[in-house]
Amino acid sequence: MEALEAIQKGTCSKPIFDTKSAVTFVVLGASGDLAKKKIFPALCNLFEKKILPPSCKIIGYARSSLTVDQLSEKSNPFMKAKDEEVLKKFWERVSYVAGTYDSPDGFKKLDKAIAELEKKNGGKKKFRLFYLALPPAVFIPVCTQLRQNCWVESRKNSKSSGKKHDTECRVIIEKPFGHDLASSNTLSEAITGLFQEHEIYRIDHYLGKEMVLNLMILRFGNELFRSVWNRDRIAAVIITFKEPFGTYGRGGYFDTNGIIRDVMQNHLLQILSLIAMEKPVSTNASDIRDEKVKVLRYIEPLKLEDVITGQYVGNPDGPTDDSKLGYKDDPKVPNDSKTPTYACAKLFINNERWSGIPFIMKCGKALNERKAEIRIQFKDTPSDIFGSRCRRNELVMRVQPQEAVYCKMNVKSPGMSFEAEESELNLSYHDRYESLDLPDAYERLILDFIIGSQTNFVRTDELAEAWRIFTPLLHKLDGGAKEPVRYKYGSRGPPDADTFISKEGYMYSSTYQWKSNGDK
Repeated sequence: MEALEAIQKGTCSKPIFDTKSAVTFVVLGASGDLAKKKIFPALCNLFEKKILPPSCKIIGYARSSLTVDQLSEKSNPFMKAKDEEVLKKFWERVSYVAGTYDSPDGFKKLDKAIAELEKKNGGKKKFRLFYLALPPAVFIPVCTQLRQNCWVESRKNSKSSGKKHDTECRVIIEKPFGHDLASSNTLSEAITGLFQEHEIYRIDHYLGKEMVLNLMILRFGNELFRSVWNRDRIAAVIITFKEPFGTYGRGGYFDTNGIIRDVMQNHLLQILSLIAMEKPVSTNASDIRDEKVKVLRYIEPLKLEDVITGQYVGNPDGPTDDSKLGYKDDPKVPNDSKTPTYACAKLFINNERWSGIPFIMKCGKALNERKAEIRIQFKDTPSDIFGSRCRRNELVMRVQPQEAVYCKMNVKSPGMSFEAEESELNLSYHDRYESLDLPDAYERLILDFIIGSQTNFVRTDELAEAWRIFTPLLHKLDGGAKEPVRYKYGSRGPPDADTFISKEGYMYSSTYQWKSNGDK
């Protein structure tokens, strides 16, 4: 309880839990991959660290007829906790209810199960927390059933004169939040018609990653960056997401979305908004999200000429069987598919701070490495007296793997010469904080959900702005207006992307490559 209290004091104006609070966490879709690989392991990690509220009970809900023992068998291989006693005590907190997603019977059983746990706990303050680990097709029917059968109106929320309860209810919804602006608006209208905005938590797990969370403090907690974080000093911003594996086995799902919907429109745009937003009035969720929305409104919708798309083909010389297969070799992918597995897009923020500065987002599957990073390249040093031997400075935030912040800078080459060479000021998290076990993104965000902090979740108007920027482009790509450039599995992506980026003023230097101490 002490660990939870410390976190609440740092996040909330006052702690919202005490030892008598009755907290029920319901995982809808408990039999699925997301639940077994992410949600149950994250809850178990919080339990092991004694951060989970002491009275918290967990209920799994799905259509399958399962026992808690069967749930544990499916989830335990993905648990960080390996201590048998910890796992045993965690699963003692879990129960299971079977039911459908579109009829009231199962949800009435669920409500009864929650009420029994609340009565047994005897706490005055009650929290009902619902996590929708479900496909988007059932979001609306499930939310409707939750509202009609499991939701309890709190005193502060109720506008009616009927009986009020000292209960708070919240719901987490997983992406994708729609397929385009129209479908997203339809989903948002349905959900906001059922729940109030402060009860809705749209999760983007990238907002729970250590280096993404670090952006706020790095930007607004260091005077060093205040005067250079603008168009006068910065030449370009590049946000990169690379994965070294393809989509074989899930090509049918991926083909309906593509890399832009899967990664760029959500994860990368969230990062962009944190880099580019103005300083919020405070660290309150509403103030931060107001600034994120404001900066997105300055971005024009993307056009076809603003993007390079690619699709990977097999590499005959690849080291694995998977690398020899192209995207279309998946039997679930149509032979004429133009769905991009790679995209590189340029966006411009038409405000006083960023006018004319390219924000380049690039992401892809089946590339040469696993990497997610933010790279801010500064302009050339004016009146260079070193004969153009100095390279541009760069501030780099490595999101994954090997979380780090480093600054590429020019120094004198050691020895008798007076030559300039590139080096870095380096903060590698795994070197600086050797004994620290960084929490998983889901672990962080589930804790935020439990304690009622919406800072790292997506608001309705923020979601609408994101879709406004991407929908015209997506509709044209869906209609086959652009042929994706082919690139080999295991390469850096389409060569055209490098040319595209350099035309926007980014200068690539191959004279230096950062390595963590573990690689040196």
